[in-house]
Amino acid sequence: MIEEEFKAKKKKSVVSAHATEENEVFENKLRPKDFENYIGQAEVKGNLRVFCQAAKKRKEPLDHILFYGPPGLGKTTLAMILANELGTNLRITSGPALEKPGDIAAILTNLQPNDLLFIDEIHRLRSTVEEILYTAMEDFAIDIVVGKGPSARTMRLNVPKFTLVGATTKASMLAGPLRDRFGHVERLRFYESDEIQSIIERSANLLNIEIDSLAAAQLSKSSRRTPRIANRLLRRMRDFAEIRHQGIITEKVVREGLKSLSIDGRGLDHADQMYLQILHEKFRGGPVGLSTMAAAMSEDENTIEDMIEPFLIREGLLQKTPRGRMAAGESFGKAGKMGKLI
Repeated sequence: MIEEEFKAKKKKSVVSAHATEENEVFENKLRPKDFENYIGQAEVKGNLRVFCQAAKKRKEPLDHILFYGPPGLGKTTLAMILANELGTNLRITSGPALEKPGDIAAILTNLQPNDLLFIDEIHRLRSTVEEILYTAMEDFAIDIVVGKGPSARTMRLNVPKFTLVGATTKASMLAGPLRDRFGHVERLRFYESDEIQSIIERSANLLNIEIDSLAAAQLSKSSRRTPRIANRLLRRMRDFAEIRHQGIITEKVVREGLKSLSIDGRGLDHADQMYLQILHEKFRGGPVGLSTMAAAMSEDENTIEDMIEPFLIREGLLQKTPRGRMAAGESFGKAGKMGKLI
């Protein structure tokens, strides 16, 4: 229960990369429709362009593709672009939504030839649903058990030739047989600051938001190199600008807005700052065990390990050692009071 509450809280955080229903419409407005307007992921874009051109030339369905990487980097957007480039329909679902074999069977049998089926969080598929996908991906057929008991029999149904596009944040949790059936696997990387700035400026233009280049650059540094977070922060800065600063987002607006949201110049939110403050003030920079840190923060161990520490480690502010967690790099001089820009 504690873990679910903490996850819900983190997902509502402005600097959380998890998608939320309330922001879905907003994010869809900003999604590019083609590769030309998709900023970043140059290597992935180059590969996908070649695959699309080859598939159209041969008049065959695109090979199955798996995207993996942290949330908010553009996996869903790439699936939409693929469908647009190929001129096919895109069906979108998620692993948790497919509870029974009949759920995936119903989707597969209703596809049109060359359609794309996008399954988000594909690592959360149930094993019984995965088994349906094995033959569907390889032979474009599904095996359905008809009847019960001794009279039960297996019936094979052909499905249209389609392309499965899977997206996951945890590729290691995919079953080997399923992972091996993808013809191409692409890892999405975190974006560079200049790419995030370009995304912010493009989004501002689409939303008719006036933002100067210095403010966009400053905002990009607090976006955790993630487009979804950048667009979410842009939306919040728009609110501060409209109410307090005549509608124009300047450096001053960004600075005051981030401070009000308890987000520092590197994108650390309140929970991240609390972790570093406790690590420094109570444990003198460590080493300290996970269970001890969890007790000090009054949080669950899994939520700390899965939702706070990864970003701190990636930023070089924390390291895991055999002796426990230890402060690293610049964090020795960065831990300040809550709500203060670090």
